[in-house]
Amino acid sequence: MAAITLIEAITQALAWEMKHDDTVVVLGEDVGVNGGVFRATAGLQQTFGSERVLDTPLDETTIAGLTVGLASQGFKPVAEAQFDGFMYPMVDHIVCHAARFRYRTRGRLTCPMVLRVPWGGGIRAPEHHSEANESIFTNVPGLRVVMPSSPQRAYGLLLAAIRDPDPVIFFEPKRIYRQYKEEVPDDGEALPLDVCFVLRDGSDVTLVTWGAQVKETLEAADKLAEQGISAEVIDVATLTPLDFDTIKESVAKTGRCVIVHEAAKTAGFGAEIAARLSEESMFDLVAPVERVTGYDTHIPLFRLEMKYLPSVDKIVAAAQRVAAAG
Repeated sequence: MAAITLIEAITQALAWEMKHDDTVVVLGEDVGVNGGVFRATAGLQQTFGSERVLDTPLDETTIAGLTVGLASQGFKPVAEAQFDGFMYPMVDHIVCHAARFRYRTRGRLTCPMVLRVPWGGGIRAPEHHSEANESIFTNVPGLRVVMPSSPQRAYGLLLAAIRDPDPVIFFEPKRIYRQYKEEVPDDGEALPLDVCFVLRDGSDVTLVTWGAQVKETLEAADKLAEQGISAEVIDVATLTPLDFDTIKESVAKTGRCVIVHEAAKTAGFGAEIAARLSEESMFDLVAPVERVTGYDTHIPLFRLEMKYLPSVDKIVAAAQRVAAAG
């Protein structure tokens, strides 16, 4: 079994599902002939034809509307927004229609669509190409928001997202598209949605994160172990619905929590986790919850981009502070 990158795992999952389910269609700007801006759909049009892998106009509003329409008529569309910052013209269709089908029809209709979104910074791209905008969509009832952090989880979670009867926003951390490889069996086995993954057991501090920041958080846990601090690392993976029980159980054990995310600090999804910990785990906490996040600015271009993102040193420092408290 060959090791593959995260982007190759996405392609592999799409090909598996299209081969085994004729209702799955892929659409978006340049996804067909060119195989997508990041080549996530490379070869799919040649294999499955232009009626199932559709090149659309450069019009995100149309892409979203067409996706919702296909989902309402028996298809399972997987659309691509070329970049995270291109999602905003899609919001009307996603929020006002896709997310409300089940509620609006009292469960008689659903909207089985996936919107794949290359997400986040770290690739030295210009404005609108490096945004961490997940919290906009975690606030919308009726949407699942999923973000894989490895090739194995990208494959399994995308299969689960396509099979889900409700709409899924599938954020793909583009900084780690080709950063490392894993062996990923192409067996069609989905991973569970709505579940956090405990990637490392620990007893002194809980580190909660998702997406590209999982890599830095695991590296921080290694550094903390050298200092005698045992860190438990949780990959949230499905932001909404949130598997808060896994986080709560971990904090009950460690008494401390650091939340790491790339998005701006104010009203980022980490604030929701911190709020719930204050509501439900107050008597387990022996130190205040800390957040290591981006800044309340747009991500700076090029030279300061990596300074904006959470780093191993920042995560280590935050964990040291909470470990020293109490």
